[in-house]
Amino acid sequence: MRKYNSSAIDVLQNNTSVIVNNGVKIILKPSPGETRPGYLDPMEVSLIPKESQWTELANESTAPPPQEVLLPILRDAMGFPNYNLNTVEIHTKYEEITSSGNKVGLWRYYPRKSEKNRKRPALIFFHGGGWIGGSVYVVENFCKLIAELADAVVFNVDYSLAPEKPFPNGFNDNYCAVKHIYDNSEVYGIDSEKICVGGDSAGGNYAAAVSLKARDEGTPNIAMQVLIYPCVIMNGANVEGYEWSEDMFEMSEEQKDIIKNFLSLGRPSDEEGLFERAYVPNKDDIYHPYVSPALAETHKGLPKAILVGAEFDGLRVQTEFYAKLLNEAGVDTTCYRYKGETHAFIDKLGYVAQAEDLCIEIANAMKKL
Repeated sequence: MRKYNSSAIDVLQNNTSVIVNNGVKIILKPSPGETRPGYLDPMEVSLIPKESQWTELANESTAPPPQEVLLPILRDAMGFPNYNLNTVEIHTKYEEITSSGNKVGLWRYYPRKSEKNRKRPALIFFHGGGWIGGSVYVVENFCKLIAELADAVVFNVDYSLAPEKPFPNGFNDNYCAVKHIYDNSEVYGIDSEKICVGGDSAGGNYAAAVSLKARDEGTPNIAMQVLIYPCVIMNGANVEGYEWSEDMFEMSEEQKDIIKNFLSLGRPSDEEGLFERAYVPNKDDIYHPYVSPALAETHKGLPKAILVGAEFDGLRVQTEFYAKLLNEAGVDTTCYRYKGETHAFIDKLGYVAQAEDLCIEIANAMKKL
């Protein structure tokens, strides 16, 4: 089921343009329902809640509640109900692995028709949620659609969450999951030379960090990293050359107040936010490259990369800055900016055409490996 006409996908696939920002070539994906600059996609506007559980909590005039009160509210507010867009039968398997020292759930999806193909490409996906929340179930339909479109095996990692399990727990869970899958590629029927990692938001942070460690350790071999509006610089960490300003976002006067609400995630601050404090209780760790991948001593030798930003997401600046770092290090890098979109748009698969379009782009890249 889709809430948009298939013509929207045609627009996204065929009406792209290219800009150069800070030396990086960025592919602009149009907003199918809005051609005016500085405006949100109409579907995004229709999905903005009139009220939320945490509007009052976010009010600057009130003191923030203690973490134990705020945490369950934030976790409940994450994610968005989305649609299964698959047109073929997808097999779903589940297992648990413990190589990181934690019990980690590992889901995998693949088209039944390709089960006899023992050399399929693979994508290992880490869900978003600010390191403290999110769920494999939110991104399940997204993963399943990529499995169909790429004729691939897609893994979905249920890693440990902070603050109960702070850094390096979730990071180790995800690295060990990739290592486990790589070491058992024949069992899973995948090509060990075509294993990709990916994630959105905090999951994008994990995908970038896992790619760094895999390069540093020399294993596992990762063919491609897919970083969807990733956080690659923790609040409070200074990175040479990185700048952030509201002036980098073109906002219409009519929607400026609404759009500014979507820019908070990437807005720099000298202090760590709730998410960062929960995940990295030791403040010195924000400078660790496996926490802030932009701070790696070098980005040479990393796998080819797809970076995806949303026009009205505060993390878009980080996304495009990281694309610049990778590009300058000689990494084959493709960077997309989805006009009219906001953070976490892949959660809205079936509602916004951009989420489906991104599945197509990822699948096409996987098939070319």
